[in-house]
Amino acid sequence: MNDATVTPVPEILALGAAEVGRRLLAGEFSSTELITALLERIDRINPTVNAVRETLYDQALSSAHAADYRLKSGSPCGPFEGVPITVKDNIDVAGTATTQGVAAFAGRIADTDAPSVANLRQAGAIPIGRTNMPDFALRWHTDSGLCGPTLNPWDADLTPGGSSGGEAVSLATGMSLLGLGTDLGGSLRWPSQCAGTSALRPTLGRIPQASSIEPTASSMSLQLLDVHGPMARRIEDLRLALRIMSAPDPGDPWHCPVPPSYVPATLRRVHVLHELAGVDIDPSVQKAMQRAAAALQTHGYELVDDTPPGINDAAAAWAQLMTSDARRIWPALEQVASAGGKQFMETMFDLIPAIGHDDYAQLFVTRHKLARAWGEHQNRVPLVLAPIFAGPAFLAGSDLAGPCAAARIVEGLRATLVVNLLGLPSVAVPVGLVNHLPQAVQLIGPRFGEEICLQAAEVIEAAVERITPINPRVRRNP
Repeated sequence: MNDATVTPVPEILALGAAEVGRRLLAGEFSSTELITALLERIDRINPTVNAVRETLYDQALSSAHAADYRLKSGSPCGPFEGVPITVKDNIDVAGTATTQGVAAFAGRIADTDAPSVANLRQAGAIPIGRTNMPDFALRWHTDSGLCGPTLNPWDADLTPGGSSGGEAVSLATGMSLLGLGTDLGGSLRWPSQCAGTSALRPTLGRIPQASSIEPTASSMSLQLLDVHGPMARRIEDLRLALRIMSAPDPGDPWHCPVPPSYVPATLRRVHVLHELAGVDIDPSVQKAMQRAAAALQTHGYELVDDTPPGINDAAAAWAQLMTSDARRIWPALEQVASAGGKQFMETMFDLIPAIGHDDYAQLFVTRHKLARAWGEHQNRVPLVLAPIFAGPAFLAGSDLAGPCAAARIVEGLRATLVVNLLGLPSVAVPVGLVNHLPQAVQLIGPRFGEEICLQAAEVIEAAVERITPINPRVRRNP
């Protein structure tokens, strides 16, 4: 048995980021003590799961000493003063490599922090590690050409999800208190389902994003589909992180300075998406949905039979937009992608045929019509309780088993891809264990309706057993 499997999680590392921030401000322990414990945890656990690509020992401890001085001296301190965070490997952290999971990019050092990182630093947070991801964030399984696969701590035969799998596993195993990830096609929420953690995919434009490394701007449709967002073990942490991360930054010309207190709806109505046309929803996911729905109904939410429009059309439009732009940039990316990354994109290109310029332009018309229809629907029913993926975590690597396997994954993520196409907010919240594995649901809200998603997620969170952090389980098939 690996030593990591029998090491208890230190109590200090089982806390949430917001609570740790309050205790640091109260002087109950120091940032140096906290970060030292976390670095020791990473040293012990990470060799088993391979979630943290780089640990920032010297920078983290130096920043912790400086935070302790501010905390003791009575200097003005932010709510995350001295709180450690981890950051996915496609988000810039000054002085470290933004590798995108690609071996050839291991030396691409960022000059400045991404806006989300800079805003968290301004509130006192301390980056302590960069987390693993698949090449260019283009798989729903985490296996990078730079440092290999991340293992699911619940069952290493299963995927940890992707592409923010390193972040989710770091949180689930007590190696991180708060993580930053990205979401192009479920990459914040799907790993959270696999690991038993939480995540917030914000409204498009809510959290500014920018990079100091070329290319500093992504292609047109990817700008509409991809966002940065927080990952955590507690909903409270997502709310605080959103408030901090959403501060304006001139690097993002499309950022929307929405006040943290903004609430677009007061109706406590929820549609429970029990069915997806043509998709078999696994009984474990159905059970997760039932648990979440029961918790909401018990706390005064009205469950309404009013299905949101165009789910199939939205998922299909997402797939066409994503692959159309990916086809244009893939010749350059393919030169440095790993074998697994190449195989996955070739499979997606086989699955989703190329389209012409007229059809590509029509996708933006379709997106506009669907966004309007969803906006009208959410005036009546602000929240949708939906599956993240229609099944449990699949076997690691099975996303490379050909177009049929890839099609099943895309179909199972249909309710998740709607959110990306339309730029809506969504919160992933765990609902405990089903068949000895974590399960989760998502709450989809109207544009800039993060707060009503978070409020409903807190109701579900309070009704179920907290299941993380955990020690990794022994791998069954080494």
